[in-house]
Parts: sequence; structure tokens; C-alpha cells
Amino acid sequence: MSGYRRPLFLFGTRPEAIKLAPLILEARRRRGLEPLVAATGQHREMVAQVLAVFGLEPERDLALMRPDQTLPDLTARALLGVGGLLRELRPDCLVVQGDTTTVMAGALAAFYEGVDVVHVEAGLRTDNLRSPYPEEMNRRVVGQLARLHLAPTPRAARALRSEGLERTGARIATTGNSVIDALLLAVERAKSLADPAPEVAEARAWKTAGPARKLVLVTGHRRENFGPAFEEFCLGVRDIADDHPDALVLYPVHLNPNVQEPVRRLLAGRANVRLAPVLDYLNFVAALALADVVVTDSGGVQEEAPALGVPVLVTRDTTERPEALAGGGVELVGPDRARIREGAARWLARTERPAPASPYGDGRAAVRCLDAIQRLPVEEFAPPE
Repeated sequence: MSGYRRPLFLFGTRPEAIKLAPLILEARRRRGLEPLVAATGQHREMVAQVLAVFGLEPERDLALMRPDQTLPDLTARALLGVGGLLRELRPDCLVVQGDTTTVMAGALAAFYEGVDVVHVEAGLRTDNLRSPYPEEMNRRVVGQLARLHLAPTPRAARALRSEGLERTGARIATTGNSVIDALLLAVERAKSLADPAPEVAEARAWKTAGPARKLVLVTGHRRENFGPAFEEFCLGVRDIADDHPDALVLYPVHLNPNVQEPVRRLLAGRANVRLAPVLDYLNFVAALALADVVVTDSGGVQEEAPALGVPVLVTRDTTERPEALAGGGVELVGPDRARIREGAARWLARTERPAPASPYGDGRAAVRCLDAIQRLPVEEFAPPE
């Protein structure tokens, strides 16, 4: 397998765009590379906000989203759309990130078209195909198809090696996670936001009104939690607001109707709860930097918050990012009302939050990833002990 010269970077969702943006920028800086960029259009508006931060624009947008689509519908359209794109552009590798439908269908299309797959953020595992759903299945499928695995941590690299992937001729490099590259750039830009979102401006004013004022940042959208578990999550958030009148609860609400309906029904109307539209990337980073605790089922937030010293309550029963659990600033509480309430109370009572520490990256993941793509020697990432 020779070094790749003409990579096609493919993304569909906002987290994918955030994590691939540093790689695309690094690829554009390097001589001898002709990077191509394409989007499937899964989260077009949210992706557009991220791309604007980094000054990027895809050459192609497949516009795959349809109202009320099912996973099989999206998967079929992505497989056909990416297959046609690969036949048109003929890249010598497809670079995908993470565990979404875009990633799985894109990798399968590349396999069918004889195009090598490079998997960024490879090797994350919960060993439970239903948690997270369908992400655990997606990344395992991609793991079988990829020729180059870019693992964010030594643990992820060990998981890949334990599956015997190197016996198939695949290569594995430990690079760190490019989400930290993106975060470090965004934090500096977020500090100078001249016109922040109204909810972020309110959060800033709230925090400066006195030392007792706290900010609780909430995100929740996981498919496997829809239904009674998601209502339990919302009730836990409601308890936080009721227990802590000096805490402002900021919840940028995902656009999915399965999220909007229970959130509006169970949380709207409380004096210290702000249900906001989805924040663009810089405004979200600004809010994250202000937060005293985060309640989330997001994978990316589990990586970003520790780097800023913000404690995290993860409202899932499993996590494929266990590295931060050992540091004590990230806790698994599940979609459990009582545990969410208790965990928030514990962190809000503390006068100091954890020191910033990230087992996920040092801001040079994009450099290591591009070194591996070009088959240069890779100085592998090792987190601080």
C-alpha cells in the first residue's frame, strides 16, 4: 500500500465535519496532495456552520436527507450516492471519520469500487451492538473494510490489533483525536465572539453576576434513548433546575422530533431553563468553556469537555471512550433520573472543577493522520500519565 496522493474526505454530520476539518486544512498545506471534499448532506445546516469556521466548502453535496426517513432509506441512498461519486472522482482513498451511517455506507461503497478506506477515530468499542445504536455496528463494519486505521488512543489501537486486522494487510497508527485540534482553534476564536448567540450572552452574564451562579450545559439526542429512557433523562434535567435555582440550565435542543417533543413538554417554562436552537460550533464551544458541569449523551463532548476541565455526566449505560473515566471528571450515569440529579448536585457543590487534562489528543492529531496517509514515519500519540 503506497502513500495516498488524492484523498477524498467524506462527512455527513457536524461531529464528522469538526473532526475532519483539521485534516483537510493540513492536507491543503502539504505539497503533493490533492485533497477532495464531499458531504452527504445529513446535517447540512449544522455542517455549514462548522465549515464556515474553518473556511471550507465541499466540492460535492449529495443532499441525501429526506423527511421522516428510516435508517435503511438513508443507508441505501448513501451507498448509491457515494458509489457514484467515487466513480466520478476516482480518488485513491476515501477518508471517513467515526461511526455514522455516512461512514459505514461510504466505506462499503469504497470497498465495492476498489477504493482504499482510511478510518479516522478507529478502534472505539463498547462490545454491545445495541449501545450505541447503530454506531457500534457501523464502526465495526468499517473496521473490517479499512486499509488504514487512525486510532485516537493507545487503547483504541490495542482493540484493533486484538481483532487481527493487521493480518489482512491493514495498517494501524495511533494519532490522537483531531477533535482536540479543532477545539483548541475554536476556543481562541470563541473568546473573541463579538456577537454571540443570545443564550450564550445570557450565560456569560449569568456567570459574572456572582460566584454562586452556575451553568449546566445539556445535550441529548441518542437514538437508543428515545422513548421512556429519554423522558427519564429530561426529568433528571428538570430536577437539576428545580434543585439549583442559582444554576442556569442551557439545553441546545436537537432538531429531531423525537427529541423536541419530550424536551418541550417536560422542560419548557421553567425560570432557569433555556431551551435554545442548536448552537453553531463556536457558540457551543463558548458555552462549554463557561459550564460548571455538562449532562450529555454525546461522544464528542466526552472528548472536548475534559480538555477544558469541565466535568461530564454521560447519560448512557456504556461508553466507547473510557479513557477519561479513570480521571474522575467523566461519569457514566445512564438515562437515570436519580443518578443525573445526584451527579449534578455533587459537581455543583464543588468550588473547583477538574484541571484540564485530555487523554484524547495534544492538538497534533491532524499532522499524524496526514503523515500516515502519506506513509511517512508517524510519531505515535501517547497521552500523559
